[in-house]
Amino acid sequence: METKNASAKKTTARKTTKTDVKSTSKNASKTPAKKDAAKDLNDLFEDALKDIYWAEKALAKALPKMQKNATDPKLKKAIGDHLEETKEHAKRLEGCFKALKKKAEAKKCDAMQGLLDEGKSIMEETKPGAVRDAGIIAAAQKVEHYEIATYGTLAAYAKVLKEKDCLKYLLSTLDEEKNCNNLLTKIADTNLNSKAINE
Repeated sequence: METKNASAKKTTARKTTKTDVKSTSKNASKTPAKKDAAKDLNDLFEDALKDIYWAEKALAKALPKMQKNATDPKLKKAIGDHLEETKEHAKRLEGCFKALKKKAEAKKCDAMQGLLDEGKSIMEETKPGAVRDAGIIAAAQKVEHYEIATYGTLAAYAKVLKEKDCLKYLLSTLDEEKNCNNLLTKIADTNLNSKAINE
């Protein structure tokens, strides 16, 4: 008897879920496009370049603070090295704009702003040492994952648009972002996370 009741409840729950999904879909509305909305892939590509250009410049300002708050020597070095790479990434984006015969322009990237704000909060909410280092790595890897996704997408756009110079710049940066992410994982796995347990 209990088994039948449990089965009936599960079936009702499934039906409710499906109904909720249908109801949500009906209530959802299309987002109207802004006046300056991208009209084609070229426009979308340029808008995304402006976003990541702003993001790289903002990251270059944030990294020194992260480095100062880190205590693990390997982490401090990794952040310092990536700061130099980040400056180079901005230069490559300027090269990309030049190849497109466009002026290099930065447009505020809300996603990067949110990630940097979160990184700042993590530093404020952790004690200096292994715990803060673990938090800094977590925040830094979220940034790297966002950048990997962005540069991967931009490289795909550049390939379709036959922008060979841009593609070369974007793929070089994509490789460096991936390498940085892998390095941060290795640093975290080399006793750092374990140290943070007992601190």
